[in-house]
Amino acid sequence: MKMLDDILSSLDFRAKVSDICQGVFHTGVVTRNCGLASTLSQDAFKQERPLMREPGFLLGKTAEELARMAYSPLIMEAAIGMAAINSLIDLDESSCVAVNASEIMAEKGKGKKVAIIGYFPFVPNLKARVGHLWVIEKNCREGDLAEEEADNIVPQADVVGITGTSFTNHTLEHLLGLCQPEAFVLMLGDTTPMSPVLFEYGIDALCGVKVVDPRLALNCVSQGANFRQIKGLRLLTMFKQS
Repeated sequence: MKMLDDILSSLDFRAKVSDICQGVFHTGVVTRNCGLASTLSQDAFKQERPLMREPGFLLGKTAEELARMAYSPLIMEAAIGMAAINSLIDLDESSCVAVNASEIMAEKGKGKKVAIIGYFPFVPNLKARVGHLWVIEKNCREGDLAEEEADNIVPQADVVGITGTSFTNHTLEHLLGLCQPEAFVLMLGDTTPMSPVLFEYGIDALCGVKVVDPRLALNCVSQGANFRQIKGLRLLTMFKQS
């Protein structure tokens, strides 16, 4: 993935790997900072075994070796790679604002067509605030569209929200290629790399997190917390500059 290549080339790998935690819902890696990513365990268990090729020996790897696991076809390895990448990004908070992705989509989607790749808890509320909302999800709930529908739906959307886990399952480049040039595109979720490199690929906003209390956040991750239950985070959005 060219995007992963460019993100990795922007990182300083001179950082010690001090902790790795992979919970059922989320994964955390501590190097220079603490980075998170969704584990996608439901999808991982659908893959052929092994789930992880070197379990128990990852702390002996360098930060760069962990980050390059983002290329892995094994989802749980790729989740560790994305968490490692996020742990190495030095986020300039002065370039960010504290606004949730749902508010951005509600504002940009007034009277317009909105497509979200991946289900998020704010979806029911958002439906009443935009012209039309499609939710495309690998593990469908009632009212969701199967992932195969993306090719038909995304080109119709004025606003497109893409989960950061599209890095983990390696679908991002295809999804971005489906977006119409004038669409407003944002990436959201804790897997989202808060790197301005992504603005060069047609993304207009990055809605991710900064871990402000690594110990607290990893305690939550290790005890099976879902995203809303993880403490020690700050939600931040970075917009592409005109």
